Amino acid sequence: MYNYTVIIHILNVNMLVVEIMEDKRMHKAEVLIEALPYIKEFTGKTFVIKYGGSVMEDDNLKKKFIEDVALLVLVGINIVIVHGGGKKINEMLGKMQIPVRFEHGLRVTDEKIIDIVEMVLSGSVNKDLTGSLCRHGINAIGISGKDSRLLTAEKKYLYDKEEKVDIGFVGEISKVNRHLLEDLIAAGYVPIISPVASGEDGKTYNVNADYAAGAIAGALNAEKFILLSDIKGLYTDINDEESFVSEIRIPEVKKYMEDGTISGGMIPKMECCISAIEKGTKEVILIDGRIQHSLLLEIFTRTGSGTMVKG
Repeated sequence: MYNYTVIIHILNVNMLVVEIMEDKRMHKAEVLIEALPYIKEFTGKTFVIKYGGSVMEDDNLKKKFIEDVALLVLVGINIVIVHGGGKKINEMLGKMQIPVRFEHGLRVTDEKIIDIVEMVLSGSVNKDLTGSLCRHGINAIGISGKDSRLLTAEKKYLYDKEEKVDIGFVGEISKVNRHLLEDLIAAGYVPIISPVASGEDGKTYNVNADYAAGAIAGALNAEKFILLSDIKGLYTDINDEESFVSEIRIPEVKKYMEDGTISGGMIPKMECCISAIEKGTKEVILIDGRIQHSLLLEIFTRTGSGTMVKG
């Protein structure tokens, strides 16, 4: 004899499951529809992405980043990636018992360290990232800033009040060979760039990846310059979530840098934002790479997630 109460309950559960599945399908459709105008707007445009922070060390987040980039390429957006690799460099220096030292957010780089920096960035990190994209069917090509003199640098000094501080083989970009990048993009490649540059003096220079990416974005007049890092964006007080800044203009950024509100590792990020915009980048965005698919959420949704810097 059938237990009709149980049968009715099962039918009700099945109907609920169908409704939930239908809701999920509708939600997916709505997401796709929301993305459509952005796909239309950005197809054929160039985005420069700076890839760095702890997101590079997390295999799952790295996988999501690669998937995001592959999708952006497949919908017709031109992507250029500039990567960091500071943690990998620190690991190698630790193994070799070489002290790690930073000044104003920049690595102090002597003659021995610059060789290690180039080996880690242009070798291990660059080729791993390039290979990961290629496995998704994307024509990625890994290059160093030294290849075809893509990045030319001058020696960078820091200043502590009136005192000039020498931080070794650290450079600032003086020239970008944009024609090389334009040729690669036109041929259907995604350039993956290691921020190691050649100097006019023939020496090799370590360039902060944020600065390198900003210079490249400016040279290409990129539609978007996106800094992917391990923080949500800009805070006026890093210990206060309420102080998060969703949008800021350059004059205010400069004011915060002068009064010390912006300090440490955020200084090079903000400096490269300013430089990129002043050189022709239309929009700069800082986003949290620790959020899965943060690239797609920023580009294809109305709300976005990070800090937008404008001129």
